[in-house]
Amino acid sequence: MADNIGLVTERIRAAAQAVQRDETSVHLLAVSKTKPAQAVREAYAAGMRDFGENYLQEALGKQADLTDLPLSWHFIGPIQSNKTRAIAENFAWVHSVDRLKIAQRLSEQRPADLPPLNICIQVNVSGEASKSGCTPADLPALAEAIQALPRLKLRGLMAI
Repeated sequence: MADNIGLVTERIRAAAQAVQRDETSVHLLAVSKTKPAQAVREAYAAGMRDFGENYLQEALGKQADLTDLPLSWHFIGPIQSNKTRAIAENFAWVHSVDRLKIAQRLSEQRPADLPPLNICIQVNVSGEASKSGCTPADLPALAEAIQALPRLKLRGLMAI
């Protein structure tokens, strides 16, 4: 695992240099869904700090097993209304906000003692009905509404 992480990190460094971008401005997100907590621990030992999960119950179990590590957890999957509280309480990032109702719930349920929740709006750029995400036409209004929510910080887009 350490070798693979090293190879990807080197490719990121080379790509950043090729376009004259500061390589420290690019962050690698390890998707740890379906992987055991021990694999996350090994990735941490190899330098990873950010981990993406899209199965809430699985993620909460790993988080409980790995409280000794300073990890940044990213929720990357579809969000159901009944899961927003657990997401707001246990993640630093959410990459899959596609409607205002979910954003409002995340903001309302984000504990005051935590920093604002980092949000990426999920956009369905292909227009495929089977894909989640807001439409490009709806994006400006959704972004404006999210920016007004007090416990969220709009950080970017996630396009499908």
